[in-house]
Amino acid sequence: MNLPVSFEKSMRNYLGESWADFEQSYDQPGFFGIRYNPLKISKEQFIACSPVSLEEVPWCRTGFYYDGEQEQPAKHPYYHAGLYYIQEPSAMLPATLLPIEPGDKVLDLCAAPGGKSTQIAGRLQGKGLLVSNDISVSRARALVKNLEMAGVTNAVVTSEKPRKLAGALPGFFDKILVDAPCSGEGMFRRNPQMVKDYAEHGPSYYAELQKEILSEAVKMLKPGGYLLYSTCTFSPEEDEKTAEWIMKRHPFLKICDRFSFDGRGRGMPEWIGSDDDSLKKAYRMWPHKIKGEGHFAVLFQKTEGQAGSFRVRKKSKNLTDEAERFLRTVHVDDRSGVYEEIAGKLYLVPNDMPELKGIRMVRSGLYLGDIKKKRFEPSQALAMALKAEQYENCIHLPLDDKRVIKYLKCETIPLDGPDGIVLICVDDFPLGWGKLKNGILKNKYAASWRWV
Repeated sequence: MNLPVSFEKSMRNYLGESWADFEQSYDQPGFFGIRYNPLKISKEQFIACSPVSLEEVPWCRTGFYYDGEQEQPAKHPYYHAGLYYIQEPSAMLPATLLPIEPGDKVLDLCAAPGGKSTQIAGRLQGKGLLVSNDISVSRARALVKNLEMAGVTNAVVTSEKPRKLAGALPGFFDKILVDAPCSGEGMFRRNPQMVKDYAEHGPSYYAELQKEILSEAVKMLKPGGYLLYSTCTFSPEEDEKTAEWIMKRHPFLKICDRFSFDGRGRGMPEWIGSDDDSLKKAYRMWPHKIKGEGHFAVLFQKTEGQAGSFRVRKKSKNLTDEAERFLRTVHVDDRSGVYEEIAGKLYLVPNDMPELKGIRMVRSGLYLGDIKKKRFEPSQALAMALKAEQYENCIHLPLDDKRVIKYLKCETIPLDGPDGIVLICVDDFPLGWGKLKNGILKNKYAASWRWV
């Protein structure tokens, strides 16, 4: 690989004798990762039914390596059932380091395409609140799909600049993840296109952007809360120097150390001429030391500050008879949220989400379905959020049944069962809805999700 000249020069200087091993890693194949989804399946169940070979990722209890040269887990019905998420192994570290507990209010500030948000959601176990934000509306929509496929019920997706979000939610979150835009040095091996992009925007450009994002994130953090800052670059200007900058600007931030694992690298304050030894508690992932790409992460705790005060949403029950009747059949627990109809679409907005004005919402909670004249059409998101036992009219197709793929391709298929709205499952895992009449299923699988 032809590495950027400026990058190679700086890394030779930083790594010294380790440079040869580091350089050699670019001649080696990368690693492929997969995370099972604890909202839908246990570790033991996943190991038993996994469509790929598995080797555990040391720093992520839900993560595994698989053979990406030979295996294609995205071409499997279990992927479409949301049982797992495909993610580069080192990228699993940041959401693992953040000490999330069920019931927390968590912000993923730069969230698309959703790998870290789905990991956070799995740790929340449907309790508390996840706000996933991305400044790009198109990327935020891709984020929505990944959250819905994972069956997440307690997430709100926004598309705002960090400053505007901070103005609306000061001192609100218990935990915040900032996986910041960066120069991408750590991904050169996996994505050679990053080498070309690097020439346009180097570390200095991204360092200023990272400082701006982090400054707004700190404002949204409760006292006692945790903020995880991560990049996929080696540049100390974007890593240790940015971490030191935010601590000098906010002296009430301290760096925490969570756990170690074989191959973990430490922060390098000496690279920026700093005498702050707490920077050594940061995490560095080196491709010549671990099975993964380059990554940096540092965990801060906010020791002082003031929690915000917010207007709680009022409980509402503005449901049509048809919607209420259907939601009773799937045992939706409305104690976890507030019903809200927006342009004919019905949502269950998490209780912990305060009323906000002027914030661009891409998804206002769990999308339940569409309110039509004298009928209610359940959504794909609702199907993915259910367990098979929550709906009486389920049809379970075995994994090797050819109709599974036909269903995922949005084709009409013959099926035996009672007429009406049915929940189609592969084995015991929901895939989506269909309307059965006289042994023929009218396919209701989301067209935008179609198997191709």
